[in-house]
Amino acid sequence: MLEIRLLGTVAIAHDGVDVVLGKRHERCLFGILALEAGRSIGTERLLRLLWPDEAPASARATLHTYVARLRGRLAGCGVSIVTRDSGYLMQVAPSDVDVHRFTDLLGQAIDEPAPDRRFALLTDALRVWGGDLMEGTADDRLRDSLDASLDQRFLLAHELLAETGLELGHVEHTLSYLPELVRRHPARERLAAALIRAYHQCGDVASALSAYETVRRHLADELGLDPGANLSNLYLSLLHRRGPGDPPALPAPLVVPAQLPPATRVFAARDAELAELDLLVVEHASAVVISAIAGSPGIGKTTLAVHWAHTLSDQYPDGSLYVNLRGFDPNGRAVNPDEAVRGFLEALNVAPGQMPTTLEAKTGLYRSLLANRRMLILLDNARDAAQVRPLLPGTRGCLVIITSRSQLGSLVTAEGAVPLTLGLLTATDAIKLLSRRIGGERIAAEPEAAMEIVHRCAGLPLALALVAARAVARPQAGLSRLAEELAASPSPLDVLSSDDRATDMRAVFSWSYQALSAPAAELFRLLGLHPGPVRTTQAAAALAAVSPAAARVLLGELERAHLVTEDAEDQFSLHDLLQAYAADLAAGSAATPSGAAANARAVERLLDHFLISAYEGDLLLDPHRDRVAPPDGSPHAHPFLPRDHEEALAWFTANHATALAVTRLCDTGGYDRHLWELAWCLGNYFERQGHWHQWIESQALALAAAVRLGDAHAQARCHRALSRAHQRLDDRPAAFSHLTEALRIYQEHQDPIGQAYTHLNLNVWHESEGRYELALGHAQTAFDLFEQAGNVAGQALSRNAIGWGHAKLGAHETALRYCQQALTQLREIGHQAGAADTLDSIGFVYLGLDDPVRAAEAYEAARDLFEQLGDRYNQATSHLRIGDILAGQDQPGPARQQWETAWRILRDLGHPDAVAVGRRLHDPSAAPHG
Repeated sequence: MLEIRLLGTVAIAHDGVDVVLGKRHERCLFGILALEAGRSIGTERLLRLLWPDEAPASARATLHTYVARLRGRLAGCGVSIVTRDSGYLMQVAPSDVDVHRFTDLLGQAIDEPAPDRRFALLTDALRVWGGDLMEGTADDRLRDSLDASLDQRFLLAHELLAETGLELGHVEHTLSYLPELVRRHPARERLAAALIRAYHQCGDVASALSAYETVRRHLADELGLDPGANLSNLYLSLLHRRGPGDPPALPAPLVVPAQLPPATRVFAARDAELAELDLLVVEHASAVVISAIAGSPGIGKTTLAVHWAHTLSDQYPDGSLYVNLRGFDPNGRAVNPDEAVRGFLEALNVAPGQMPTTLEAKTGLYRSLLANRRMLILLDNARDAAQVRPLLPGTRGCLVIITSRSQLGSLVTAEGAVPLTLGLLTATDAIKLLSRRIGGERIAAEPEAAMEIVHRCAGLPLALALVAARAVARPQAGLSRLAEELAASPSPLDVLSSDDRATDMRAVFSWSYQALSAPAAELFRLLGLHPGPVRTTQAAAALAAVSPAAARVLLGELERAHLVTEDAEDQFSLHDLLQAYAADLAAGSAATPSGAAANARAVERLLDHFLISAYEGDLLLDPHRDRVAPPDGSPHAHPFLPRDHEEALAWFTANHATALAVTRLCDTGGYDRHLWELAWCLGNYFERQGHWHQWIESQALALAAAVRLGDAHAQARCHRALSRAHQRLDDRPAAFSHLTEALRIYQEHQDPIGQAYTHLNLNVWHESEGRYELALGHAQTAFDLFEQAGNVAGQALSRNAIGWGHAKLGAHETALRYCQQALTQLREIGHQAGAADTLDSIGFVYLGLDDPVRAAEAYEAARDLFEQLGDRYNQATSHLRIGDILAGQDQPGPARQQWETAWRILRDLGHPDAVAVGRRLHDPSAAPHG
């Protein structure tokens, strides 16, 4: 039995025996990881928590040392600390940690309608409470950083206990502890109200009135406040000798979120739509009200939704939640439901340490917290129904407002959402909007010019708002002048070309563009050449051939002009209309030979930036991989140069979608060498992370480029990469076809190393077909070729493949000898990926030797290495095999944990094996027990 105590002195006991945790920093680290209980916490955050003022230069190494020590101390407890998502994760059940048990019991009590059962749950919860969080280890600043609301939950538990105790008639018990609590927390009006009720119920009205007066005086003297309505009404009932009324069965919310963005000061028009929306609330009062507001970009969906939400806020006293789901943002990254519901839970005061780990659990907690509350939820810019569904409440009383460019038809059908599609403003409403923004007197002075502006803006609210901003900025210019400028604009942006209703958005954007300094204007134009979705300061510097520091200054100017938006440090995005405008500017500049040449040089610098960044990152992901020649790029490429594996993996994670878009740019622009080399450098990351479809797309483009170049060696590499990607997707015929062609090219050009790698791939292919003798033959051929070439890494990889082949044929002792030799070689040369594969082989061999303990040790070592490498698919297979062994040892709980982890990874990868693992979770007997 495992028991982790964080409430009070930090401690851990296994089967009743305390485990020594070491010095303060190690105890701190243990407490932080245990508080997350199954959730990873990033290295950077750990460093900030452990060294809040300034981390020493050795902090990262010291942290690794602390982790290693804790792993050693916890080895016998069944608690492991694993590397996960550039951080660490403690594999422990939340139920083993007292903070989580307390919070879970409190949550059950909040949802429990029966007073006696609720009272018992609250009593159990408060028994768990042993003192302040990490008492004697964490200071107040660390406690606030970890869980600022924990003390509030403690007081809430006492408030509920007191109210429930009074409901059950336990007056004496309540008075035995409540006066002291109220004395220590005189500003907690709910505690004071319970104490006053307790005195009143036992007939001591004088003490009740005295308690009220003490609280009133404290609020006035210390906070300058009067008692709230509930406490004041209770006081009045005492004065008039009326019964104080039943206390509420459930607590008020810990926090009343108010997340709505500010309403626009000059909202106008949309009267018919507002009336329709108001009617919706009236007609659906007995259910969860879902309104789906749809329409084209710039039509005013968000403006209408926010305005309407503010008019209704008084009807939803438990607060409002808001999230921009970024479903159609130009940066291409929509907010996933897990992120969104986590944000809502944080707004509802769920601390990081109590945050569930799965989307299903988060959604369940979210809906539980919304039960019996009247809240307004605004889900802005949704991509589709799947993104929205986890954010819908489960019980009536709430209003959900959704905005989207899509119609969300399935949400209308399945969830009963009521659609509202916004059209362009009528001329009357458009004039009203302009009048509110620039003043009715200017409209009255030039009515014809105002109507011309409305016509030119096609009734599109975004265009009207931008024109109005220009009019406000130029009060000396008449509306006629603005109308003339609009009329003189050349053509509409493509995105608004339908029916020529927004022909002059380009002119609107040009007003800001023309006010820029010349270098900033040039950078904005060059950003139109960037394929997106992520634009970094370094990439902008490459485009403009300036230093990153100079690019940062120019991007700051663009941001102040509202032409770019900074999404994160050194990462920027453009609104889709602005991106189209920038692309138009770039295309226009190419009309002259000098402009076209300047654009071509900028694109080449951008391609150099991505190629060198990917090359350097790939070198750290796998130093022993056969690679392209070091790229010789422009001095202004400003590549990202990662310092270690962690930084390289982070760069690929943030930029792989953009890098894929760059390969497409290479394809259309004729940059064939950049294309095939960049695709090769991306392949390792794509394979490990399970982005196999993107891998195939990039390599297919690369193969076509290699053919155009007439580069046979590049063609062979592309065929090899395509074979591995198709093999991962279980398309074995395509994989074999590419391997056959790769081997033909390598043999024709007498490339022994290329032939050896291809034979290793053929070994894998034949093994997947069950042709173990043929597979073993290819592995042996690969070894001979690597040996002749003096390639040590290749020899070690081949030895592992030979060992695997012998294991498949039942010769496990021979297999073990080959694999152990391979592992020794691979470790000597620091080949982490090869070592992980070989440990996986050794695990399989030990199973064949009927030694599940050593098999599990090998698989666990392989799992940890795969995790460090970011090889998610192989990490999943390791979890799966460990689970099978545990199931065979009659440990169904731990086995299921391993299978669930494997299933989540495979599901996220979209791998077909997820279905089989899902069946195993439903029917554990289907597992091939170790």
